[in-house]
Amino acid sequence: MEHAHHEHDQHQSHEHHGPGGHGRAGWAVAARATLHCLTGCAVGEVLGMVIGTALGWGNVPTMALAIVLAFLFGYAFTLRGVLAAGVDFRAAVRVALAADTLSITVMELIDNGVIALWPGAMDAHLSDPMFWIVLAIALAAAFVITVPVNKWLIGRGKGHAVVHRYH
Repeated sequence: MEHAHHEHDQHQSHEHHGPGGHGRAGWAVAARATLHCLTGCAVGEVLGMVIGTALGWGNVPTMALAIVLAFLFGYAFTLRGVLAAGVDFRAAVRVALAADTLSITVMELIDNGVIALWPGAMDAHLSDPMFWIVLAIALAAAFVITVPVNKWLIGRGKGHAVVHRYH
């Protein structure tokens, strides 16, 4: 771990840190980190909703499955990249948890909050355009609100900054 930390220090650039290297993350880095998280979350959300709908589940168990799968896919996408860098599985899991937990949590709260509060969205079926429109709006809102969270985390060497140590 010390070796990886040392390499990270040598690899830092103005892209990750602001002028003078004071740990201020750029918006582009935060947006890419958020988009990475959003991709995993969206895959999990849609898959959970498809499975829940196919099994005839109600809204609450379907949403619970979608949230669990959003976390699973969000972590899995990060895990894949960290494992490819040669990190052992146990350490890679710790990196994925450190990198994504707050980001995915914020994203899921916003995403599911929009869906739960949007009139009629919880009852929309997969074949209903309302389902897809509200999902797109919910994911967009989650992205917009999570970018500053990731910017703040990365600027403090946390969140996706942890993953960057392995690139």
